[in-house]
Amino acid sequence: MKPLIALVATTLLLSGCGASPIVVSNISDTDVSLSVVHSGEVPRYHRIVALANGSAEIVAALGYKAELVGRDIASTMPELAAIPIDTDAHQVSVERILSQKPDLILIDSNTSPATALTILKNSGIKIVKIPDAWTLSTVSAKESAISLVLQTPTAQKLLDAQLSKIVFPTEKIKVAFLYLRGTASIYLIGGKGSGADSMLQAIGVTDVGAATEPHPFNALTAEALIKMQPDVLLLMTKGLSSVGGLKGLQQLPGVGQTPAGKNGRVVTVDDSLLLSFGPRTIPLLPLLRTKILQVMGK
Repeated sequence: MKPLIALVATTLLLSGCGASPIVVSNISDTDVSLSVVHSGEVPRYHRIVALANGSAEIVAALGYKAELVGRDIASTMPELAAIPIDTDAHQVSVERILSQKPDLILIDSNTSPATALTILKNSGIKIVKIPDAWTLSTVSAKESAISLVLQTPTAQKLLDAQLSKIVFPTEKIKVAFLYLRGTASIYLIGGKGSGADSMLQAIGVTDVGAATEPHPFNALTAEALIKMQPDVLLLMTKGLSSVGGLKGLQQLPGVGQTPAGKNGRVVTVDDSLLLSFGPRTIPLLPLLRTKILQVMGK
């Protein structure tokens, strides 16, 4: 009897807020393939541990997957599954890396802890820090930095040619990027500088958070979300799961009072793919645009 009462109560709650059941359109990690070039150049290093965010995918895209002996946790493409991940809970595993006998380690500003990096540096291994990339415009610089270290300029030119920017027509669609980690009570709206804003702009839709919010990530409130009136909600796949899936998302403040919530328009992208800003980012753009147009019925 109690489950029946709970079911009736839930039904009344959802119908009372006028919201439709949400159907999510998801982009998985396997939906976007990696474009690989083969320049014929011999790289300077042959046992590479790529710890910088997404750097293993860049090395592979340049045509040197065979030189990878260790990778970062953000390089998740299936083709790299056999290459060990050299971090534990985002912390560098010194013992694992030393056992791989690398001649090059790629790091960025987020590679930690400093004590582990000091040990690796004192061991005589070449360590190179490459720039971070959090927008579409900085992807090429990140790839170029790795190509420069490997001394493979032709491979970089070929990669740039393959991943040339595509121009999309503008659509009158408002999208809100929600960064959710329900298990940690983190509920944020992406604003200007979130990373997602540069992608949404590139595919010809409007990031309403970037247009109205003062910070890259802002507290999610019912008032802010209702004021934005997004047509579509964009989330990371694990973010949706962390709030209890579609039903949990429906119950977040303000969702049921937006066109996105009322009409069931949600697009999710694999966590390691959406903000990776690497060689799979440009190929992701047309698929992201297609998914957004699909939930809009276009």
